[in-house]
Amino acid sequence: MPEISALSRRLLLGGTLATGAVAAGFGSAAGATAATSTTPSASGAGADPAAAPPRRHPGQKSMINVPFAPYKRVRVGVIGLGNRGSGMTTGWSVVPGCVVTAVCDIRADRAKRTADGLAAAGFPRPAEYGGSAEAYARMLRRDDIDLVYIATPWEFHYEQGRAALLSGKHVVVELPIATELHELWDLVDTSERTRKNLMLSENCSYGRNELAMLRMAHEGLFGDVTNGHGGYLHDLRELLFSDTYYTDAWRRRWHTRSTASFYAMHGLAPIAAAMDINRGDRMTTLKATATAPKGLADYRERFIPKSHPSWRETYINGDLVSCAIETARGRTIRAEHDVSSPRPYSRINTLAGSRGIFEDYAGTSATGGRIYVEPDHDGHSWRDFDTYRKEFDHWLWKKIGDDAANNGGHGGMDYVLQWRTVQLMRAGLVPDIDVYDSASWCAPVPLSVMSLENKGRPVAVPDFTRGSWVNVRPGLDSHSTDMPPVS
Repeated sequence: MPEISALSRRLLLGGTLATGAVAAGFGSAAGATAATSTTPSASGAGADPAAAPPRRHPGQKSMINVPFAPYKRVRVGVIGLGNRGSGMTTGWSVVPGCVVTAVCDIRADRAKRTADGLAAAGFPRPAEYGGSAEAYARMLRRDDIDLVYIATPWEFHYEQGRAALLSGKHVVVELPIATELHELWDLVDTSERTRKNLMLSENCSYGRNELAMLRMAHEGLFGDVTNGHGGYLHDLRELLFSDTYYTDAWRRRWHTRSTASFYAMHGLAPIAAAMDINRGDRMTTLKATATAPKGLADYRERFIPKSHPSWRETYINGDLVSCAIETARGRTIRAEHDVSSPRPYSRINTLAGSRGIFEDYAGTSATGGRIYVEPDHDGHSWRDFDTYRKEFDHWLWKKIGDDAANNGGHGGMDYVLQWRTVQLMRAGLVPDIDVYDSASWCAPVPLSVMSLENKGRPVAVPDFTRGSWVNVRPGLDSHSTDMPPVS
């Protein structure tokens, strides 16, 4: 097991932040071994969460702190060209030192349309693949692709991500990277075996408020961080019943086949980063609750013609699925998912500790956030987040914020993720988000199903790092670096 690194300044700032893990027995190799005894195996979809983590195969080594080999230029191949994939393809094409060399979709017309659009915008025309479910495998045989970006429906992410790793490419996968525990373990093992990075395309981790909150937590403004709350609360009913937005209604059909918390990673990931999950702490147990599935059926009753194919569907996914997560250092995280109810959009994004609290999607300022921290504040009154975001603005937003606003969706955080990924590869740096983060943040998908099947009883969260979570190391709280010049 790697040696535990020296305590960082951010841990020293919080008093017991620096001592809590050690005092609890988690600051040593022995403590880590004990903690991982309740993680799942990779034996199958129904893997026992109480089993020990699978042993590494000969030649398989950790990918923690493994940098990219420097690339003069990053060549991207895209799989999946629906709404998300086509928009992100444009984003990859405008990052300095990046070129889209191939695009693929089972519908060949989408590949042609995307290639036509890039060529019309003055970019090199990418090779086109499509027309069959196996087209992506043909694309992966190319030797002019360094990074594969996957934006297909959820059920294809594991198979395509694994194939991309085995073809010798690095991989960025839209949420989630997989939907079963054994698939998550296999992606971890495949990354370790191929020595290629797989990263969740968690754009919200690069949100401006989220990164400022992260820096504030690491500077000790909240004191000892004790709890966080994040989620994905987004009224998607109109889009879910659209005949064109989600191809073949793939996303709505997931509501007929699973009770999982599908997409809470958007809120969970920033909270996990602020708590140094896999970097000094880890998630240990999860218990889930769910409301009755009322929202989609009610919307269908009011707005959808009886001739529509959705009337043959029965919805089983609860409108609100909540996951209560505990960590090795005694913190709690509440992660929520609701796309079936009428409500304004929110990722919640709340972090609290012994000296204060930040709440997003709640303030009246332009940032949308509000804050209360001691000794700055008193009188039990919220303050606007504006001045704090300006003070703790992440270097990525200071450096490329204007470009992000002009080139990326979701307020620019799509472009920040893409720019940073390319920069990491071109500069030969360690990924901000690694395969262990990606697997951990996606684990609530299958774990929520397991907990709900057991009437909300807690289930163990796997330690995908196999004990290395005790080591403090950087992540999204990176130091400022430049994009290598484009020659």
